[in-house]
Amino acid sequence: MAGLSDLELRRELQALGFQPGPITDTTRDVYRNKLCRLRGEARLRDEQRLREEARPRGELRLREEARLREEAPQRARPTAAPPRAEPWLSPPASAHPKPGAYGDLGASAASWAGMKLLPVDCEKKTDEFCQAKQKAALLELLHELYNFLAIQAGNFECGNPEKLKSKCIPVMDAQEYLANVTSSSSAKFEAALTWILSSNKDVGIWLKGEDPSELVTTVDKVVCLESARPRMGVGCRLSRALLTAVTNVLIFFWCLAFLWGLLILLKYRWRKLEEEEQAMYEMVKKIIDVVQDHYVDWEQDMERYPYVGILHVRDTLIPPQSRRRMKRVWDRAVEFLASNESRIQTESHRVAGEDMLVWRWTKPSSFSDSER
Repeated sequence: MAGLSDLELRRELQALGFQPGPITDTTRDVYRNKLCRLRGEARLRDEQRLREEARPRGELRLREEARLREEAPQRARPTAAPPRAEPWLSPPASAHPKPGAYGDLGASAASWAGMKLLPVDCEKKTDEFCQAKQKAALLELLHELYNFLAIQAGNFECGNPEKLKSKCIPVMDAQEYLANVTSSSSAKFEAALTWILSSNKDVGIWLKGEDPSELVTTVDKVVCLESARPRMGVGCRLSRALLTAVTNVLIFFWCLAFLWGLLILLKYRWRKLEEEEQAMYEMVKKIIDVVQDHYVDWEQDMERYPYVGILHVRDTLIPPQSRRRMKRVWDRAVEFLASNESRIQTESHRVAGEDMLVWRWTKPSSFSDSER
């Protein structure tokens, strides 16, 4: 069966009365299974025909043998009365067959053979035998539908050679395929869909409506059918597994590179903060020196006021081209002096007709101002 070419497979199916569709990589296995089934059905029909042809000859032979057995005692009976025989020489009565006994046996056998060969129509019957036959036919239909949907979904996942729009196959296409392969009617197809909806079992077939997010409850709302487990070839599975592995490795290295870059950025940030903090302490030290020197100059009558403007100190310590870059360092130094340096007091004075903040150097003294 596996050695048949596509042309031989098509001729075999046509010889058995089945007209196949296009034979491709996805339908070749299906048509091979169909050919095996059709050959089995043809073999059963031939055996049934031979039994039907042999039954009349068997009945005629049985009737002829029965007639000969009925006529045999009459032909063998003598015209004259036979001499009396002794009782012990007479054959028992059971040794002689009764007339018509073989004929009745042949008729019973013939009628039993005819009864076994009668076709059984289970379409409208509810007995146990017919229920089992209908269930088997339904399961076979679902099996063919599952194989078809799994193959189509696998092809869609593996390059989509048939140019399918989606893995979800329209209902009409699935029904047409089953009608070509299994010769099933639309009523059986609807019965199979109804069984899927009413059953709580996972048969590997999803029924979807117009909105895929909504649950389908009736057959008339089913728009397409999709396989829950696509059937893919070994090459496709290997390529997909390789692609997944490569993607995972790339994602891992990208995450690793991101974490490494983040660590470098954090280290750079920490180093800049340390440098900024060190620069702030240097600026605080310079401000203290400037304010203290100004106070010493005032004590020696070299300065007019005992205080000095904050902006004046800034302009003295930081050159113009560096003031924007050093703004954060200066602001932190001013904040540090306001909260952590008791020798420098921040005040507000009017200088040259304008209010401004100033720094005044204060140092502890053992004498009061009046005594001084």
